[in-house]
Amino acid sequence: MRRNPWFETVAEAQRRARRRLPSVVYGALVAGSERGRTVEDNVGAFAELGFAPRVAGHHADRDLSTTVMGVETSFPVLISPTGVQAVHPDGEVAVARAAANRGVIMGLSSFASKPVEEVVAANPKTFYQMYWTGERDAMVQRMDRARTAGAKALIATLDWSFSNGRDWGSPAIPERIDLRTMARLAPGVLPHPAWLWAFARTGRVPDLTVPNLRPPGGPAPTFFGAYGEWLRTPPPTWDDVAWLRKQWDGPFLLKGVTRVDDAKKAVDAGVTALSVSNHGGNNLDTTPATIRVLPSIVEAVGDQIEVLLDGGVRRGGDVAKALALGARAVLIGRAYLWGLAANGQAGVENVLDILRGGLDSAVLGLGRAGVRELCPDDLVVPPGFRLTLGGSGH
Repeated sequence: MRRNPWFETVAEAQRRARRRLPSVVYGALVAGSERGRTVEDNVGAFAELGFAPRVAGHHADRDLSTTVMGVETSFPVLISPTGVQAVHPDGEVAVARAAANRGVIMGLSSFASKPVEEVVAANPKTFYQMYWTGERDAMVQRMDRARTAGAKALIATLDWSFSNGRDWGSPAIPERIDLRTMARLAPGVLPHPAWLWAFARTGRVPDLTVPNLRPPGGPAPTFFGAYGEWLRTPPPTWDDVAWLRKQWDGPFLLKGVTRVDDAKKAVDAGVTALSVSNHGGNNLDTTPATIRVLPSIVEAVGDQIEVLLDGGVRRGGDVAKALALGARAVLIGRAYLWGLAANGQAGVENVLDILRGGLDSAVLGLGRAGVRELCPDDLVVPPGFRLTLGGSGH
């Protein structure tokens, strides 16, 4: 008998993704660098926070909607941009459709496997994400393409220091999928017929190119070709961030801030919003959980720009906790990728429904009429939980 495709928690989506995917594909979804302490803290820190629920006076109707940089969303969860999504043939287009069906914003990586034009067509509420990579002319061309396609905002991701080496091993991702590669990977792929059949029905193999970095008149580079360009590009300065922001001249989110002094410099650079992020634990290991440093950043710049959070969100209650500590919204990454792997577009919708339901339950129990009423008084914050990094300001 076929198993019910519906799942009730993100943890179950992860278990199903692990069973369905070849180990090399699943391994690419496993978070963390070095010891993996940061990704553990990202998730575990939410469990250290408690709720302070009310017993009566609850609201029968609750407003979960908000806006992010002026774009409406049905509830404050955004799809965080993630790279090449070989977990499903439809990749980012399936995710964009799921997000559109649930009324939320889609973040699209410049390292995505689907072109920005297709993704915006599937979800007009798309934010396009860029790394600081390549020459300035190439960056302008990529921004112009995203703007022409209809992207509503730009996400600049800068929190990457090329940490490599994981104590549990890194997946051996190939440069491209050809006959020789397929033969080499066959022993690990054949035991996962459902995943293999999903691609076989389309007549395509997983595409490891990045079409959004295609130069005018040229072919799309491979993921590792684009990654090599990124490695060779000198890291940006704050002047470069201001230049990037000026070139986009629209809603602009800086992703990767964990320090108060960096948050203040981001304001000076003219950003519209920032995301408190440690790259999902894939950057410098032993960086604290983002939820620990969120309050200090909100207090420093939250009256000037919107502050979002990503890292470790697995439940709707986690979303409520981030909002109570001042986040405008949160971004999710692996949670929706596990849903995509488990059941395609419907699996992503399933994950979004789980988070929405958990958030609504928390708002109800806390006696609030909507997400914008959540505040620190709704939480039990243990001593020493909050951390301030770079607190000296400029």
